[in-house]
Amino acid sequence: MTEKRVKVRWADPGDAAAVADRIAAELARPGAKRLAFTGGSTPLKVFALLAGRDIDWSKATIALTDDRRVPEDHAASNFGKLYAALGDSGATFERLAEGADVAPFDLVWLGMGEDGHVASLFPHMQAEIRPGATVIATTPIPLPPEAPFDRLTLNHKALKATKEIILVVTGQTKKALIERVLAGSDAYPVSDFLRGYGPPVTIYWSE
Repeated sequence: MTEKRVKVRWADPGDAAAVADRIAAELARPGAKRLAFTGGSTPLKVFALLAGRDIDWSKATIALTDDRRVPEDHAASNFGKLYAALGDSGATFERLAEGADVAPFDLVWLGMGEDGHVASLFPHMQAEIRPGATVIATTPIPLPPEAPFDRLTLNHKALKATKEIILVVTGQTKKALIERVLAGSDAYPVSDFLRGYGPPVTIYWSE
């Protein structure tokens, strides 16, 4: 994909229902689809909203942007939660495997932490350096007490190999951080996705 300057827009509205509408619209387009979903609590709200809709998931391949290196039946497993929500949908699921090549996506859904991290790309971390669009191993420094685990994550090239990124965030603190980045700050991992070169980004923000 030819790199272009990032174009950023704010969705209005930007709540979970609007994100569900965006996912449903993507799946309604003809042809096979490749989607990368973030972990966390917000996707579960969106999946619950999608569950009541007549959606054909059969041509969708779903990957995670990142996950904790724990068994799939562990409470901290994003894949376990994703599969519990959508495992009966008819979609195909692509598990993260360290060093695996990653094909381009139609849509990448990113979340963001209050430190500006996206996927499992943290401000301070140990990370494997690999060329191309691939899956890498990372360890946040320090390990967050609520999730003290090593991670697997799509690297920058894999996350940017998509037609569009949606960045879904809640709360005033995260909104303020994004506004600092859009005003010129390169101090956060999310800066690389909102500034410079890459696919267009739509920000879905709500309280």
